[in-house]
Amino acid sequence: MRAAIAVILAAVLPACADAQGSKGTGVNEPNTLTAEEKAAGWRLLFDGKTTNGWRAYNGTGMPDGWQVVDGALTRVAPAADIITTEKFRDFELSLEWKVQAGGNSGIFYRAVEGLDYIFQGAPEYQVLDDERHADGKSELTSAGSNYALHRAPRGVVRPAGQWNEARIVVKGNHVEHWLNGRKIVDYELGSDAWKQLVARSKFANWKQYGLAAEGHIGLQEHGDFVAFRNIKIRPV
Repeated sequence: MRAAIAVILAAVLPACADAQGSKGTGVNEPNTLTAEEKAAGWRLLFDGKTTNGWRAYNGTGMPDGWQVVDGALTRVAPAADIITTEKFRDFELSLEWKVQAGGNSGIFYRAVEGLDYIFQGAPEYQVLDDERHADGKSELTSAGSNYALHRAPRGVVRPAGQWNEARIVVKGNHVEHWLNGRKIVDYELGSDAWKQLVARSKFANWKQYGLAAEGHIGLQEHGDFVAFRNIKIRPV
């Protein structure tokens, strides 16, 4: 499997050197917590070595297409969406992500199972190469957006192959999306404004969309290479 992964990575991401350095952001080393973070209540959702704590959406095991590569939880081959084994209600989530050129993925929160697809119930923080993917042409579906509902501004996401820092705050009905240290989305689940946006979107067809008070954190399989690291959460 390791040899196959190396071939895949060389083929799909030849230029994805870590332009942000090996230490990442916010911690001394990737997938560790500082003493200050521990004291503040942060904990890791990914240990950088195993896929413990994660499984397939609507499943029990971990799809083989997700592997730990160079300390990152990485989609390397056809797989399925994955979720945390735990559920969370109010939290602050922080992680780093990078995609291949033209790549697409997403981060779901308060995801519920039993639906055909995770996106039928869970809001999505868009993970994207804005420059090369068609979704990058619209701010509604660009990197960091609340997919298809709330716009993300231009000029915040880093190029494909570079690490981006995502932060998602969910407290009651209040939600914030942060990208590379900047708050880019701010909305209220269940508000009149939110209901109007949902009613005009594809999500109007799915009655459970955005209604769960707690749920899983999810990572999307969208057919492209994507890697995640420094995945940590703090209940609020």
